[in-house]
Amino acid sequence: MVFSLLAIVLDNTILNVALKVISDPVAGLGATQSQLEWAINSYTLVFAGLLFTFGVLGDRFGRKRMLQIGMVLFGLASLASAYAQDPTQLIFARAAMGLGGAAVMPATLAIISNVFAPRERGKAIGIWAGGVGLAVAIGPITGGLLLEHFWWGSVFLINVPVVIISSVLIAVLVPDSRNPDKAQLDPLGVLLSIVGLVGVVWGIIKGGELGTVTEPQVWLPTLAGVAVLALFVWHERRTAHPAFDVRSFAIPRFSTAVASVGIVFFSMMGVMFFMAFYLQIVKGYSPLQSGALVLPFAAAQLIFSPLSAGMVRRFGGKKVATVSMLLVAAALTGYVFLQADTPIWMFEVLGFVQGAAMANIGAPATEAVMSSLPREKAGVGSAMTNTVRQVAGALGVAILGSVLSAVYRDNIAGSLTVLPENVRHVAGESITATMGVAQSLGPQGASLVTPAKEAFMDGMHVAAIAAAVVALFGAAVVAKWLPGKEAAEVPVTRPETKEPAVV
Repeated sequence: MVFSLLAIVLDNTILNVALKVISDPVAGLGATQSQLEWAINSYTLVFAGLLFTFGVLGDRFGRKRMLQIGMVLFGLASLASAYAQDPTQLIFARAAMGLGGAAVMPATLAIISNVFAPRERGKAIGIWAGGVGLAVAIGPITGGLLLEHFWWGSVFLINVPVVIISSVLIAVLVPDSRNPDKAQLDPLGVLLSIVGLVGVVWGIIKGGELGTVTEPQVWLPTLAGVAVLALFVWHERRTAHPAFDVRSFAIPRFSTAVASVGIVFFSMMGVMFFMAFYLQIVKGYSPLQSGALVLPFAAAQLIFSPLSAGMVRRFGGKKVATVSMLLVAAALTGYVFLQADTPIWMFEVLGFVQGAAMANIGAPATEAVMSSLPREKAGVGSAMTNTVRQVAGALGVAILGSVLSAVYRDNIAGSLTVLPENVRHVAGESITATMGVAQSLGPQGASLVTPAKEAFMDGMHVAAIAAAVVALFGAAVVAKWLPGKEAAEVPVTRPETKEPAVV
């Protein structure tokens, strides 16, 4: 299960390293910043929108079968991504990868929850979460090595051997399981959720691209998306077979655990998006070097994820999660003090602290959600957690990326007056675009380099502050509603297993 998960997480961490190359018009596809955001979010939105449906399909038709189908889809879509000829093809191929990933992710966690007894489940999920840390560790390094020797498409092509090995291991080792009660699907709910999320994210990204929220193409899709999402919630509350059971969020303990996971991934995905440009453009590191610089974050995930269950048993979920969320906020605030000439060890320390804090939120929160459901509903619980995780990650990239883009455009505008008017808008969209124009101008473009880096740093600082504020809000929510040590130790007997489970 960890190896199957590896391909899904590996892809996103590799992509972050490759963003600069893909934006290059010569070595890559010449993608703009908004297209890069869509290359990430087309995957996550399809992934999030279909997680719950594939969780139900796995519960109904067999989790092993759904896992195998998902791996094959993911491998084929990876091939399509590797050989995309333009940014639009890449965006659609990435959406197809999200389709395969949505089938894989809930199946892995559901199978783990079905195989392991409640008393062992926390440790198993901790190891599963540690697999995410492993992917975060090897992804950037692998991506850097590939980009040093091959073309940009190799970062997607590397998924194919992982998919082949996983498919063989699944066929040989994984037992099949399913829910004896045939759950019904909710195609209308799935459609409403995807349309609503795409509308909201479209408006947010467009706002960052244009540098304003007053244009109809910014606020109109955003408001339409919010309206569709409101209709989705109304529908889910009334249908007998919801695609996403929003009624569960009426339970403070459940909603707090899921929200904490979402807040962490909102911050992480947004920060990782702009950190790739900080390391490779502002600091001047190669893709391989920037991949290696993410290792402290990944190492902290690997070290602390398996230990998080013990921390919760000793101190209680409320204390562990609250302190961890405060540490995440502190690390995000620390990024505000990074400059172009800041010693790189400061970045490494911040990454390690952020990774360690996240490791002590993800696994306990996931276990709290999964423990609240019977085993035959494991796919549903997995899908709910991961849906929030992916939606929050997509919003993190969209919102924080748009904040960065808007601040950058405002700050660089004064320096672009030396350019012809017809290229100023494109040159001001991102630091990559400005550097591309500066390079094409030769010696005359050298005057744009320093202002571009300064404008980017200002935008990065504002985005980091926004992420830190969100994390502080998360700490307050966790401190208020997550159960403490005493509540976590109350034994509950599950009717279907007759075994004590910790809630």
